[in-house]
Amino acid sequence: MKILIVDDEPIARSVLTELLEEIPSVSVAGQASSATEALSLIPRLDPDLLLLDIHMPGVDGLAFARSLRGPRAPLVIYVTAHHTHALEAFDSGAIDYLLKPVRAERLAAAITKAQAQFAGRNLKPAPITPSEPPRRIAARAGGEIHLLDPADVILFRAEPGGAMVLTTSGKFTLDSTLKSIEEKYPPPRFRRIHRAVIINTDHLRSITPLSSKRFLLRLTGGVEAAVSKRMAGAIREATRW
Repeated sequence: MKILIVDDEPIARSVLTELLEEIPSVSVAGQASSATEALSLIPRLDPDLLLLDIHMPGVDGLAFARSLRGPRAPLVIYVTAHHTHALEAFDSGAIDYLLKPVRAERLAAAITKAQAQFAGRNLKPAPITPSEPPRRIAARAGGEIHLLDPADVILFRAEPGGAMVLTTSGKFTLDSTLKSIEEKYPPPRFRRIHRAVIINTDHLRSITPLSSKRFLLRLTGGVEAAVSKRMAGAIREATRW
């Protein structure tokens, strides 16, 4: 962990530097005597943590810390001779608030807290694994619920109150809308070719022009469905036809 010490007193900076030399896994990236100087050093030194005094000439430490923004903004531990700003310091997001003269064990404990927060902030989130489509479709026919294999579905067609599912073994009904079906079974395998129809591109057998803007799709079992020129092109691309 790289640390920038910001304090207008040279002796205070020297004391902190000596104390930090006894703490493993940290290094002093630099020193600044004012907030203005620290602001100029941060882009070059890229510190992970500031040991920051509050009362300094010009911009005080609290105002300076509030100006630091962005995911790479350094963490802050205040080191001050004044105990009256502790609440304000923690409200600004400080890791800790140390009073001068700083004791070695107190500084070490504060650094440990900063290291833990820094490690947590830099953990990469686990990659989001896209959810797999459901392995079975529960549909109704003849008063019974049938569990259909999505691979057997030729198309879904919107109907009042739900959708019709046409498969290689027959017709079934669903309570789902085409929108919810699209969410569960996304492209490229399933494609909406019309506001009322979604086809399974695995069952596409041919594309025949009907006019300059419309095409006829022939699917498994001789099933036919009309599609626009734009959507026919998208289906060709999806099926590498």
